Amino acid sequence: MADSNPITAEPSAADPNSGDPNDPVRWRILAVLLIAIFMSLMSVSIVNVALPSIQTGLDATQSDLQWVLSGYALTFGIFLVAAGRAGDLMGRGGIFILGVLIFTASSVAAGLAPNAEALNAARFAQGLGSGLLNPQGVGMIQQYFRGSDRGRAFGYFGSVVGVAVGIGPVIGGLLIGAGGPDLGWRLTFLVNVPIGIICIALALRWFPRPLIRRMPKASAVGPESVGPESVGPESVGPESVGQGSSGPRPSLDPVGAILLGLAVLAVLFPFMESGRSPLIWLLIPLGLALVWTWVRWERWYAGRGRSPMVDLGIFSIRSFTNGSVIVTLYFLGMTSIWVLVALYIQDGVGGSALAAGAVGVPSALISAVAANWAGKRVMRYGRKIVIVGLLFALAGLGLSIAVVLLREAGHLSEWWLVLSLSLIGVAQGSVISPNQTLTLADVPLAYAGSSGAIMQTGQRIGTSIGIAVITAAVFGMLDVTSWAVAVAVGFGIVSVVVMLALAVAVKDQRDRGPLRQQRVENGT
Repeated sequence: MADSNPITAEPSAADPNSGDPNDPVRWRILAVLLIAIFMSLMSVSIVNVALPSIQTGLDATQSDLQWVLSGYALTFGIFLVAAGRAGDLMGRGGIFILGVLIFTASSVAAGLAPNAEALNAARFAQGLGSGLLNPQGVGMIQQYFRGSDRGRAFGYFGSVVGVAVGIGPVIGGLLIGAGGPDLGWRLTFLVNVPIGIICIALALRWFPRPLIRRMPKASAVGPESVGPESVGPESVGPESVGQGSSGPRPSLDPVGAILLGLAVLAVLFPFMESGRSPLIWLLIPLGLALVWTWVRWERWYAGRGRSPMVDLGIFSIRSFTNGSVIVTLYFLGMTSIWVLVALYIQDGVGGSALAAGAVGVPSALISAVAANWAGKRVMRYGRKIVIVGLLFALAGLGLSIAVVLLREAGHLSEWWLVLSLSLIGVAQGSVISPNQTLTLADVPLAYAGSSGAIMQTGQRIGTSIGIAVITAAVFGMLDVTSWAVAVAVGFGIVSVVVMLALAVAVKDQRDRGPLRQQRVENGT
């Protein structure tokens, strides 16, 4: 009988979809994924505190510094969905290793960059590597874990995210302090190299060898056909693969990949280069037109019996659509908090980069604990965990507004932000990973990588737009008021966006009631 596990080539390997929590195969795979995620996220947060040293060391302009951040985000966002689909079709493990290899090599290039142009070229390559590896990580968690174990896996994923984001600025500050203005910022890139080498070595040792397999039949994607029972090994094994012309023919859909990549580029670019020319905003309607063209292409492509890059039927799954909107809104608002805190501590209060990073460390650690706690319970409480997390976010924002205003009045120290931001940490741990688990729960495994990448693309777009708009509002307020009031206004705008995310989360919770009843009646 053919091996029903589409990824494991060795007959002796444990079934990665088994319910045994001690199965070494899938937990080792998760460990490798978490190492890579830690590396990529720590690299982003380290760079945030290294910008002044980069400017000094390379005599970089403000535009150069902007592209140190924007170039990475741009290539990351452009390649996410195409890379996710490639992993779905050709095997996620190999593309994951390729992404880590590119990220590690480009970290070497960034650390040794002789000028700003070379550094930005390396950052573009880093974004490509991260865009390749990230959707494979989400896809492999979907593939190797089910039920409560999947929630646990995403919980560990969220814990690593919290630690990496929080510890990055601190490590960056220490490396810059140890290496000085010339060597310090280079160490913030070179620190990725040993981590990347370890990750590649463990992946080559622990990843099962991928099999070249045909795609499962994916012509009907809807809530009634994609329940949790559809993502087990039986749904992707040779027995379930369409024979002859009964299912869509596998294809990378290069036209769809190019159209969507150009659409993401057109939408993101104006927010990254908003100071260039007012005409650059014309790219926004162009991007929307490209999205419309992409949707038409995907429908036409599927109609010809081919498997599109994204089966648009997944958007008929309410939990996926609602969850994608929630995460886009969440990142649209919440990621700006840390930018505002860093600006306030350094420019508004006169603190150091290390102090700005240290303020967020307790929040990051609490986020890690909260993500682990929520991951173990998300299958029991569902979207209620996300709703409570968003309420914590609103509470943290309200207290942060109070802290900055009371400090200006001379009643509090800025270090009281440690307390208010700790509530933000609870929110991060309770929203990001649980929402990911719930959003992808009903998505067929055949589209695990591309659907996860759609969510991550929403995160990238939300992050870029949110930071650009909210920081612009804060700087606009600085022309007429103080730092405290301007940052309070920024926190207020974030609160409005979080309220929108909360409304969608409540809607999704209500939608899930009838769906659960329908599954009970159908015996599923």
